[in-house]
Amino acid sequence: MTEITEGGVTVTVEEARDGASDGTSDAVFYNPEMELNRDVTVAVLRAHADRREPHREERATYVDATAASGVRAARAAAEGYTVTAADVDPDAVALARENLADTDGEAVHRDANALLHESSFDVVDLDPYGSPVPFADAAVRGTRELLCVTATDTAPLCGAHFESGRRRYRTTPRNTEYHPEMGLRVLLSALARTAAKHDVAVEPVCSHVSRHYVRTYLAVDHSATRANETVAQLGHVHHCQDCLFREHDHGLLADAPDACPNCEGNRVVTAGPLWLGEIADSGFTEAVHAEITDDMGEAARARRLLDTVATELGRPTHYDQHRLCELWGRPASGMAEFVAALRDAGHAATRAHYSGTAFETDADVAEIRAATAHLD
Repeated sequence: MTEITEGGVTVTVEEARDGASDGTSDAVFYNPEMELNRDVTVAVLRAHADRREPHREERATYVDATAASGVRAARAAAEGYTVTAADVDPDAVALARENLADTDGEAVHRDANALLHESSFDVVDLDPYGSPVPFADAAVRGTRELLCVTATDTAPLCGAHFESGRRRYRTTPRNTEYHPEMGLRVLLSALARTAAKHDVAVEPVCSHVSRHYVRTYLAVDHSATRANETVAQLGHVHHCQDCLFREHDHGLLADAPDACPNCEGNRVVTAGPLWLGEIADSGFTEAVHAEITDDMGEAARARRLLDTVATELGRPTHYDQHRLCELWGRPASGMAEFVAALRDAGHAATRAHYSGTAFETDADVAEIRAATAHLD
């Protein structure tokens, strides 16, 4: 055991074991690779507190439903939330209880599903080992305002492990050059469909893909009418494996083209149902950015990330500049110059947070090629 200080909060933790930092171990440990995740979480909690109805004087309740050592719960408690840390591992509960000792929070030895079926909280945080799907039904029913979800099973999410992705998320994922976004949209689709079964609507207010995990924050509304509206945000992406053209359509049933509209090739694959709506609310994400403070260990990285997320177009799906230039047999230019060329040609275009060469635009592949041809 060792003491560490993160975001101004000192906690006792068990140091990471072999394989822990890449998400391949479910031991009770402190994972420094997830500090960015926790820093952004704290900023989201601050922004959410500012958004709550002004007349509500009671403290918001927060549950870390798969708490492990309780670092995230301790940081939420420091932000003024009434905290519950839950875990099925008695060693984890003991450690979380120690880390919450100087707060009014509590650590409980409970299964997340049982706890969330019996109780509800203003904010529910799911950061399990692997997939959050086993907890999704209970989580949407047990959340009053904000649902925070991490998924570390990125291979099934993005289609690299195709069959497990179909089985677990009840969708068809495709392993493309925009696989990080594929994983995020698969996760959002699964959560939206799960919530809709219970007449609950979920809306992404901030999301990102970082290293080995996907993270999203969802505003929750217990309204069947709003649930219908979120289901309308689901649909399919049709992707040409030859020319990288892609298009999307809304609806739970796919309307796949017989051939690629751009190159007339027959190697078009369909992914979905995916979440086709925006992955973040720009205004809320800007508010989260403003809540990042210098005492956070990943402050600089969090600010860069959130600045990009807040300005993304949010439309499916992003392109990878290097992959396009490789296909076209030409060298890649600087990203700023490339995006500027698209804008100069009259297209909307932004950088995307998924990688340093990712960008979003309303142009199709033929229009992207034409708009940037002078950069050869």
